[in-house]
Amino acid sequence: MSTKTVHREVVVPSQHLLRDLLGTSDSYFRMLQESFPQVQMVARGANVSLRGPSDEVGLAESVINELLLLVQEGTSLAGQVGSVVQMVRDDLPDPAGVLSETLSVGRGKLVRVKTHRQLLYVQAIRKNTATFAIGPAGTGKTYLAMAAAVEALTQGSCRRIILTRPAVEAGERLGFLPGDLSAKVDPYLRPLYDALWAMLGPDETARLIERGTIEIAPLAYMRGRTLNDACVILDEAQNTSPEQMKMFLTRLGFNSKMIVTGDLTQTDLPFGRSSGLDVVREILGDIPGVAFVELTSRDVIRHRVVADIIEAYHRYENSNSKSRSGRPRRADYDHRG
Repeated sequence: MSTKTVHREVVVPSQHLLRDLLGTSDSYFRMLQESFPQVQMVARGANVSLRGPSDEVGLAESVINELLLLVQEGTSLAGQVGSVVQMVRDDLPDPAGVLSETLSVGRGKLVRVKTHRQLLYVQAIRKNTATFAIGPAGTGKTYLAMAAAVEALTQGSCRRIILTRPAVEAGERLGFLPGDLSAKVDPYLRPLYDALWAMLGPDETARLIERGTIEIAPLAYMRGRTLNDACVILDEAQNTSPEQMKMFLTRLGFNSKMIVTGDLTQTDLPFGRSSGLDVVREILGDIPGVAFVELTSRDVIRHRVVADIIEAYHRYENSNSKSRSGRPRRADYDHRG
């Protein structure tokens, strides 16, 4: 790592672009300064002056240039600065191009990709018949799957969306919950409703559900069906048994896509039961038209502390499993990808 001190100037084409780059009350600029504490950054005139160790100055210059590409395209930098910094530090190609990727969910609303692996995930969905996304909470597995399904619906490449989850959560069973069947399954399916409401609004969501264009049901209701002309999403798939996973995948009909999401570190199956999501990687890994995408804590798009929490738990679980058995358990899934 070079410690030579260098000075560089990043030329910003206009004051307007500089304002967009710095952010309201210089909020984005402060984020840049916090990301590169060894670099002295000064916005002077229409330029940004950088002084510090040559390696850090080079990275900071690359980040600023990528951010300039985004603002020149008219993209807001809200939530983007940290993503660009991470991608540049990881030496990933074309951060601005990654963050410019969008999914259209109707009425001019766009859902933006936030990380390189999220881009690979969206590309896999568009290219393959069945896509499996495996990764921790907060990486956008469900939300991007929902966005891809809504985009396919609005563009006419599918005629309906079917959303399902296994009704297994933290040891509870449907029979112990109050109310009729609809009330019993609602808590399990609430995250799917939340994602739909965020994209379509509650009124449009309710209208599409009433027409049957969007169907939300427990996994058990998939048995015996053939799902044609549909985008089918199985969420929380780590809580399926191998038999349930096979049953679900064999529902695939003509002109349909399946998206399966889950986190193997949060399996709520009874002790000793294998997860269908874990087993399916060994069975379908080499089949054309089937893709597996592994997201990591670096793809977490919730509060930055969430990524740190996930990493801390991952280290703790691996350490404990190794001390008990000398090697990690299958349940202690390695998120490095």
